[in-house]
Amino acid sequence: MLKKLHIKNYALLEEVTIGFDKSLTVITGETGAGKSIMLGALGLVLGERADMAVLRDKQKKCIVEASFLIDSYSLENFFTENELDYEAETTIRREIAPDGKSRAFINDTPVNLNVLKSLSQFLIDVHSQHETLLLNQASFRFNMVDAFANCIEERKQYNGFFVQLKEKEKKLNELLTFEQQAKKDFDYYQFQFTELEQVNLKEGNLQQLEQEYDTLNNAEFIKQNLVKASASIDGGEENILPHLSALKSSLAQLTRYGKTYEELAARVQSVYIELKDISAEVDNVNDKVVFDQQKLEDITTQLDLLNRLLKKHGASNEQELIKVKAEIEEKLSQFNSIEEQIQKLQTEIKKLNESVWTKAKALSDKRKKVIPVIQTSVRNMLADLSMPNAQLVINCKPTETLGNYGSDELQFLFSANKGLPLSELHKVASGGELSRLMLCLKSHLAEKTALPTIIFDEIDTGVSGDVAHKIGTILLKMGSTMQVIAITHLPQLASKGKQHLFVYKQDIKEQTQSEIKTLTAEERVVEIAKMLSTGKPTESALLNAKELLSLRN
Repeated sequence: MLKKLHIKNYALLEEVTIGFDKSLTVITGETGAGKSIMLGALGLVLGERADMAVLRDKQKKCIVEASFLIDSYSLENFFTENELDYEAETTIRREIAPDGKSRAFINDTPVNLNVLKSLSQFLIDVHSQHETLLLNQASFRFNMVDAFANCIEERKQYNGFFVQLKEKEKKLNELLTFEQQAKKDFDYYQFQFTELEQVNLKEGNLQQLEQEYDTLNNAEFIKQNLVKASASIDGGEENILPHLSALKSSLAQLTRYGKTYEELAARVQSVYIELKDISAEVDNVNDKVVFDQQKLEDITTQLDLLNRLLKKHGASNEQELIKVKAEIEEKLSQFNSIEEQIQKLQTEIKKLNESVWTKAKALSDKRKKVIPVIQTSVRNMLADLSMPNAQLVINCKPTETLGNYGSDELQFLFSANKGLPLSELHKVASGGELSRLMLCLKSHLAEKTALPTIIFDEIDTGVSGDVAHKIGTILLKMGSTMQVIAITHLPQLASKGKQHLFVYKQDIKEQTQSEIKTLTAEERVVEIAKMLSTGKPTESALLNAKELLSLRN
């Protein structure tokens, strides 16, 4: 419920704080006194767009702050999802700066207008003659019927399964589209994979092939130099080993003359052995160096293919190319399993579809049973509101497809007068008639489900006397289970309120400003008497006002 509203520097309101009763509050005042200004200010905290024109003092910012008691609204998840601090008494504040910038806060946390609007729909329902368009919304019609049928929770469960069905159908369509494209792409990816399979993809393979290519391509040059090396060591006229052998013999004869000569002789011996080993290794390598044209061509082909694949796939080394191959292999694997996935999903959808249709049928049956009760109840209430021949007919038509509310389409048809055919609401009903119909529907809805605070803006327009009294009685009854705020010009309705707010204007320092105050019991008698008469209230008007107030209880 709305607990308190603080308004500062808004239109004709300089600064005012209003506390609200938990049941029925009525607001009265002369035309132009500022009742609509209060609604406009409240609209700011409900997420409506701001306008600099509302600033009373253009040099100061406008502040509108409302506090709500929300502990019975089950809004904890909303606050968690939007990263807001949950408070049982939640405060919403809206500020408009002189430069036109607007800021909104929920429990002192800055929020955007979308979050504010999302929250406000759970807090306040502002109803005026313009709000009768709500009757044309499927959500309102289904909430109305389902509340009477006591199946709103059942519908929520249905909707959860329906959402699952839609998600699976979406996934199936994606898979079917993927399968269709996959058939086009399969050959292409298979060709790429076969190409990559033709080369030995392992780290270092490219370097090894390049080395083998260089060896084979320069085999003659390598062999020539190996022969020269062999000859220099142990062949030809001038070679190293015979000279080194003579040196070794000379030093061996000196070993008996000291350790120094022993060491020199040992070192020469070591060099001699190493050089003989090198000579043998050179000969061995020389034997292996053979020019093989076929092998050279094979390696050239492998190098060309490997370098082409690196360039084709934008890879800088074999490791990146191995990754590309793995990705292509994964795609091919998906192609192979996609048909199995589709078949599995089709089976799941068929089973879930049957279950959802069963739940939709159960919802439909409950709605059809309760619709006659709703029609009779609304017809009786409209008769009490001086519309004795009014009829509301609710058609529940089956649909061929499932929707958010099941397999039904609800149509509200209305006739306000005898002899007129039933037709769509906006074609056959005036604004006043639609307002009374909406009041009946919301009154019934309030008995069946928890509604947010509801504000009726001059719902008594076009009625008077006994009808106004009955409208007030309906609002008073609604106020026993929820918070109702009614702006009215009629004393019959004003007398029903548990709380009476009076809006008036006064001139202060050459400026006109609106004020709002809560009337005492004595002040209410005078105010209602004024609404019953012209000029100064007469004694009979005062007695009549007291009588109206006594009828409230």
